[in-house]
Amino acid sequence: MIGLVLAAGAGRRLRPYTDTLPKALVPVDGEKTVLDLTLANFAAVGLTEVAVVVGYRKEAVYARKAEFEAKYGVTLTLIDNDKAEEWNNAYSLWCAREVLKKGVILANGDTVHPVSVEKTLLDARGKGQKIILALDTVKTLADEEMKVITEDGKGVRRITKLMDPAGATGEYIGVTLIEPEAAEELADALKATFERDPDLYYEDGYQELVNRGFTVDVAPIGEVIWVEIDNHDDLARGREIACRY
Repeated sequence: MIGLVLAAGAGRRLRPYTDTLPKALVPVDGEKTVLDLTLANFAAVGLTEVAVVVGYRKEAVYARKAEFEAKYGVTLTLIDNDKAEEWNNAYSLWCAREVLKKGVILANGDTVHPVSVEKTLLDARGKGQKIILALDTVKTLADEEMKVITEDGKGVRRITKLMDPAGATGEYIGVTLIEPEAAEELADALKATFERDPDLYYEDGYQELVNRGFTVDVAPIGEVIWVEIDNHDDLARGREIACRY
């Protein structure tokens, strides 16, 4: 199993920081970035190989590749997303379809979270699950969050931002464990998703899997402080909590 980071997005709501940097390289703790924190988490759970999907301002990631490898004791493979500024991240994850065959812990490049999330996902393995989503069942939800409805014994029934928060089981935090056995089916679902609408999220690919009868499981992360950094308020919050991790 290896680490996988989606770091191709432009992060326009974080300008001017993202005028010259991808969102994953915006500092959140001194010089540390979200990518730093994620690589540290992966290293802490024994992952020594990491793939990073890059696109917008990818040269900034290429420039720091050797530094990241030395600092965190990992080998980085950078995967180019040629449509990063045109299409949404269903295509971005599909770009890593060959990497999925190794089994991955996937982390969004804008999620500040502790290593306990990766540990929770790894501890949840072993019961035949092929895909396990990290789920926050504690947080009070609003309209913007990626909300999930689950059903006992059947896993995810629905995953979308477009639902009443009151009906959701919890929020998907942007970290997933994907076993090698799921790689081909997930890649096919992602392809069907972005071919239907290139603006769709990879979570819409998860929904496509569910619609096909594939079981997508979840692992509740407990009372964890984390944030997805989309805008300047999120960045301020990320900088408050990143120093703890």
